[in-house]
Amino acid sequence: MARIAGVNLPTGKRLPIALTYIHGIGPAAAASICEAVGVESTRRVNELSDAEVLAVREHIDANFTVEGDLRREVQMNIKRLMDLGCYRGLRHRRNLPVRGQRTHTNARTRKGPAKAIAGKKK
Repeated sequence: MARIAGVNLPTGKRLPIALTYIHGIGPAAAASICEAVGVESTRRVNELSDAEVLAVREHIDANFTVEGDLRREVQMNIKRLMDLGCYRGLRHRRNLPVRGQRTHTNARTRKGPAKAIAGKKK
């Protein structure tokens, strides 16, 4: 079993697919890692030698911010926006959509379940 950046890679999957299980590595980055290390993208994780796994691990450590460091960096960026009090920070603080989406009807994922508002009595 290959363990890279604190993540156990699934052994039966091809290497580029398995690398996407690491937070911060998507399909394009996984393909570039395979190319840079010199491992064929058709190889499965359980077919890799220890030297190849070590080469992939070292390449990721040297060139990518992944897992805990990436999560911490993203959280610090959001906290910075909130402390500045800019528009994006205020939207984060109020748990509303940040990137200009409409909130009149949609945005249920961000706002949570609909709350009933008492209607006008007749």
